Amino acid sequence: MVIGIDFDGTCVSHEFPLVGNDIGAVSVLKDIVESGNSLILWTMRSDNNKGLFLAAAVKWFSDNDIPLWGIQRNPSQDSWTSSPKAYCEMYIDDAALGCPLRTDLVISSRPFVDWEEVRKILTNQGVIKIKGAQ
Repeated sequence: MVIGIDFDGTCVSHEFPLVGNDIGAVSVLKDIVESGNSLILWTMRSDNNKGLFLAAAVKWFSDNDIPLWGIQRNPSQDSWTSSPKAYCEMYIDDAALGCPLRTDLVISSRPFVDWEEVRKILTNQGVIKIKGAQ
């Protein structure tokens, strides 16, 4: 499965233009990839400001050993569409309707993705495979 992943408020707390605080995404994102899925970083961070904002998000994935299949685009869709929207089978975004959020004012003044709940949802849907299960 190809999964589009937002960054601010989704992988880290909202601290733009800085990289935000840890909100528990790393282990779930690793499980997503280890279960055979591909991640596309799909974020409002752009190449503006000499690419520093987007580069900081990409570096976060690299620093956490989470491979990205695409950045702001799906590498396979050029052959069948010119749409600027990255095609994904699922999107995880703090602004998405139904995405589980939590509030912790010690971490951030804004709500952010509740990765414990996301893990449960993705496991129930078979996106994350339970280790040791056939």
